[in-house]
Amino acid sequence: MAVEATTAPPVTATNTATSSSSNSSTSAATLANNFQTFLTLLTTQLQNQNPLDPLDTNQFTQQLVQFASVEQQLRQNDQLSTLVNLEKTAQSTAALSYVGYTAVVDGSKAPFDGTNSAAWTLKVPNDTTASITITNSTGQTVFSGSYAVQKGNPTFTWDGKGNDGTQWPAGNYTLNASGKDSTGNNVAIPSEVQGVVDSVDLTASPPLLSIGGQSYTTDQIRRVVRPGASSS
Repeated sequence: MAVEATTAPPVTATNTATSSSSNSSTSAATLANNFQTFLTLLTTQLQNQNPLDPLDTNQFTQQLVQFASVEQQLRQNDQLSTLVNLEKTAQSTAALSYVGYTAVVDGSKAPFDGTNSAAWTLKVPNDTTASITITNSTGQTVFSGSYAVQKGNPTFTWDGKGNDGTQWPAGNYTLNASGKDSTGNNVAIPSEVQGVVDSVDLTASPPLLSIGGQSYTTDQIRRVVRPGASSS
């Protein structure tokens, strides 16, 4: 087990998928048909109106305004639908760009492959003694200890061994860390985990990145490291 200081600049991202609907086009076609029918009736009425009792032109004007308003609204809906689809496409493109990169995300569950150490980045607000507990997927405590940590973002690594020297198998392990505040009360210490983004689920909205068997959205990413580079 080791605690190492590490810093890295934040990175932001957005997330996507594409879809389309024929509702607007169908509504527009219906409106066009209704408008054409309205004009036919209007023309017929004008041709056959009683000169001594002409039709009320105000009603015609109001109906024309209503048709124009509905047509404008349908066009706005089409434009909004286009913008939504463009945003979804941008999200998908952004999510796919993470595949193969090492990403650092908010979380307490990290993968242990049985050989290499599992690692968490702690977000320590003040110098303190951190009480750290690691549990397996069933909630069983596999390791615990206390370490002096400095304010910042130190990295805690676990070699997969329990307090009694037992070597634990590969799997996902959860770290819980807490420190003491000025009054001696326990204060939770948030953690981050890192791993390679091996796939992206584009059927989800927003898309989900798969890291160590866990799913994350792109807004949970805090840093990314290009392949072959160090995350320190």
